[in-house]
Amino acid sequence: MNRQSKLVTPTQAPDEVPDPSTSLRVVRLAGPGDLPALLQLATLAGPGMTSFKPDPAALEARLTRVAATLDGRAPTAEQGYLFVMENVATGGITGVCGLEAAVGLDQPFYTYRKDTIVHASRELNVWSRMLTLSLSNDLTGYSELCSLLLDPAWRGHGNGALLSKARFLFMAQFPERFGTHVCAELRGFFDDDGQSPFWQSLGQHFFKIDFDQADYLTSIGKKSFVAELMPKYPIYVDFLSPQAQAAIGVTHRDTLPARRLLEQEGMRSGAHVDIFDSGPVLEARVADLRAARDSRYPSVNIAQDATVANPEPYLVARLGLAEFRATLVNGRPERRTFTLSPMAAQALGVAQGERIQVLPLKPPRAEAV
Repeated sequence: MNRQSKLVTPTQAPDEVPDPSTSLRVVRLAGPGDLPALLQLATLAGPGMTSFKPDPAALEARLTRVAATLDGRAPTAEQGYLFVMENVATGGITGVCGLEAAVGLDQPFYTYRKDTIVHASRELNVWSRMLTLSLSNDLTGYSELCSLLLDPAWRGHGNGALLSKARFLFMAQFPERFGTHVCAELRGFFDDDGQSPFWQSLGQHFFKIDFDQADYLTSIGKKSFVAELMPKYPIYVDFLSPQAQAAIGVTHRDTLPARRLLEQEGMRSGAHVDIFDSGPVLEARVADLRAARDSRYPSVNIAQDATVANPEPYLVARLGLAEFRATLVNGRPERRTFTLSPMAAQALGVAQGERIQVLPLKPPRAEAV
């Protein structure tokens, strides 16, 4: 229940927002000093964003967990990373995203698995194929992409792509810190009244509480009620309302851009959906992700005039764990070097000749989704 989302309300008045097209942005790991900004962002999360709510104690605990993960003090079940996107010019935080090392080891990680059951009668010469949903822990041990929030004042200009895809650069640098597979739960379909047809047709009958309350309980780690109250046997989808059937595996319209970004990196919808709103769960092998396959590690060439002929947008990251920083620049790698402006090099904290990680912002057209 750690769904990707998008913000719907600006955090600043229009005249206070710098021009996103000209402001340098950096994605870095979050620290204790980011708590006030994270609280402000969390107030903008809508229903279904279970992993990032405006709870000061929960967010402070999460930042503490990030520090313990980096220091090597956290067990695998508790390891997690939280990244923020910072406007270099002002120091303001404009977005956040998360990455969990392994889900389901401490708290259960529930999904519905989609299965097909065939019923046949030779005597009547009748057969039927029916979709079922079964409560599952199949994704236990997967790493998870979660908590993607972007201030709408900063949409466009590659900001959403930088925020989302920086995590893939991080995983490519440190594959030993993650599982062999990664998943991402996406927000499911909600109607114009803000209601989930899937929840109304199924979940509310078993839990006897409203969606937001169930959503909140899972966000604070109280998940025992899921195993206690959910049906123990497969659910025949045909028994659900037509609206609920149509919503299974459908992505919330505000989350479609986030889905496209994940699919560009190699994530695909599999056999699992969320147990509350039936949003899709994207999956991939970490070794098959684009950043793992295609990242290059040239040396930095710092030049006052960093322009090149026919530049393309590239994700560029500093190598290092706690020191990880990523940004988006226009350029083109040479055989062994990549040219950065002094401002970009300073924002990343890299020096002349230092090795960096470089990846085109988008896959080749033939691979693009």
